[in-house]
Formats: sequence, structure tokens, C-alpha cells
Amino acid sequence: MDIEQQRIKLNRKMLQTAKTYQLLEPNDKIMVAISGGKDSYTLLDLLWRAKSRLPFDFEIVAVHLDQQQPGYDGKALANWLANSGIPHEILSVDTYSIVKELTPDGGTFCAPCSRLRRGILYSAAERLQCNKIALGHHRDDALETLMMNLFYSGKLQAMPAQYLTDDGRFKVIRPLIECGEKEIAEYAQAMAFPILPCNLCGSQDGLKRDQMQKLLDAVEKTHPNVREVMLASIKNVKPSHLLDTKLLGANANLQTQETTSEVQETTSEAQEVDLPAISGLVQIEG
Repeated sequence: MDIEQQRIKLNRKMLQTAKTYQLLEPNDKIMVAISGGKDSYTLLDLLWRAKSRLPFDFEIVAVHLDQQQPGYDGKALANWLANSGIPHEILSVDTYSIVKELTPDGGTFCAPCSRLRRGILYSAAERLQCNKIALGHHRDDALETLMMNLFYSGKLQAMPAQYLTDDGRFKVIRPLIECGEKEIAEYAQAMAFPILPCNLCGSQDGLKRDQMQKLLDAVEKTHPNVREVMLASIKNVKPSHLLDTKLLGANANLQTQETTSEVQETTSEAQEVDLPAISGLVQIEG
């Protein structure tokens, strides 16, 4: 598959997701958070191309956060952004030291890093007068999150295509949420995006998300379409067949015929898939 075919395939999925969940609307000003990884590069590239093709106007501004991690070199990303013609800013804040201080020995950096990064990006979005923030999460992220919550947190929760921030200021959107990681990686490689390594979570071994990915890879050997089947499952929820009492009010008719229920469950089994606040000046480039 050549690069144009890859782009068409990803773009079709992204725009269908955007239409289904109303992610892109007239007069939006969207801040695209670009980490320097394959997912955010792909998201920014596809949204920027879609901007000139959709029948309504919206704005895009890319924002990259330099968290001052050891060995960080963002020159390649800065050059790529400058040459792309996409409006952008590069922020520089030392969250690395804070994350290291907050994380106990043997712990993972993900939670404090995410909280700090989110706060900085929200502030940037407000200053830039954006009403939406676009993140590069994809299908595999959603499935791994679902499994992590199921196995470790005791809840059924994946990732929504969009949500409103707690303070009501922004909608956070995930246009790639139905796109596969493999297809995104292939496109990013073909486009030769200058990928920046993460020296925090990317340097830690044994993360739960990695374990979920390995589990899915193992199942995929005997069930090649498992990720698409799982994606379909989180779009086809049967609340009446769960045990959460909070759902009872929303499902008054719970007297499902026993025989029908047994047939459905048997069929399903047969198809079973074998901070602290940051003070100080934020440096801005762009």
C-alpha cells in the first residue's frame, strides 16, 4: 500500500469518527497537542489536510510541550513544524523534576506527568482561545485502557471520542480513536515524521499498558481481527446484562426471556475473543 492509499484509509476512518461523534464543527479553534510521537504527528497531519477539504471553516494550532527531560532535543520537531506552515507554539516547562519527585521508587510516572501536562495544555488552550483540544489516542489505546480498568480498577471504562473538561472550558476530542496503531505507525514511517523519544514512560519497563498490548498480540495470533471485534463491542453495550445497580433505573424492562438470554450468551461465548501547581514563567516559541 503506497502512502496515498494509507492516508486515504486513515483519513476516511478519522472523518467518519468526526462525523459520528461531531468532533469537527464550523468555527472551531482546535489546539492539537503534539508530543512528537507517531500518533500526534499523524493526527496533526490529517487534520491539517482535512481543513482545506471540509465544507466549513475551522482553525488549527499545534502546541508542543518541552518538559525538559534529560537528553531532550526538539530541533527536528521544531523544524518540521516551521516547514509545515501550521500555526504552532512550543512551550518549555520543567515538569520532569516535579514528576521524579512525586513518583515513589518503583512507581510509574504516567499519572503525575499526565496531570501536569494537562494543566499546562489547558492554560495554553485558554490563552489561544481554543474551544477544543485534539489528542492522538487511537483504537489500541482505548482497548488497552478498557482492559487495564477491567483487570486492575474493577470498572468497565475505555476512552470516549470526546468529553467536556471538568471545568467546562473545553471539549477534548480524539479523532483517531477508531484507527489502528499499526496503520498509524506505518503511515508515520512512510511520512518520515521526526519522532521524539519519551525519556519518562518510554524508559520504564513492565508498564501495565505494555502488558495489555502483549496480551492482545498473543490473542491476535489465533484471532487476527480481535482488535476490531473489541472496538465493535465498546460501541455495542448491553447495560441490562451488567450488574451495576446504577443502571437499573435506566433499564426498567429487565425481564428478558431466559431462553433468549441464554442463546445470546452462548453465542457470545462461542465467539469469545480466544500536583502540584507549576509556578514560574512558561517559555513560548512559535
